[in-house]
Amino acid sequence: VQLQASGGGLVQAGGSLRLSCAASGRTFGSSAMGWLRQALGKEREFVAAIHRDGVSTVYADSMKGRFTISRDNAENTVYLQMNSLKPEDTAVYYCARSVISIPTRNLHDYDYWGQGTEVTVSS
Repeated sequence: VQLQASGGGLVQAGGSLRLSCAASGRTFGSSAMGWLRQALGKEREFVAAIHRDGVSTVYADSMKGRFTISRDNAENTVYLQMNSLKPEDTAVYYCARSVISIPTRNLHDYDYWGQGTEVTVSS
């Protein structure tokens, strides 16, 4: 499977961005998917995840109410809508495929990582 994230950029605090992740491969529809991020000098952290059915989702506490994950299985794409962005959201954002069907916060449950897309939030 190959994953390609896009949609990052520079935005002012309080602004919004929508990230997309295009997936290739036949397993997309049977896999939970997640978004993860890594800020400069920090460890990679969980952002959000979505069940393969597109209904059940989980979020990191700091993203609840601001970020929304969704997916379109017909288009093999997963999205991350980010609103009310803060400077601390600055990071490279990655989409990843989970080895389990339910959305998970555990980074060890993700086996394929795409190329990231950089998000910079200015104050």
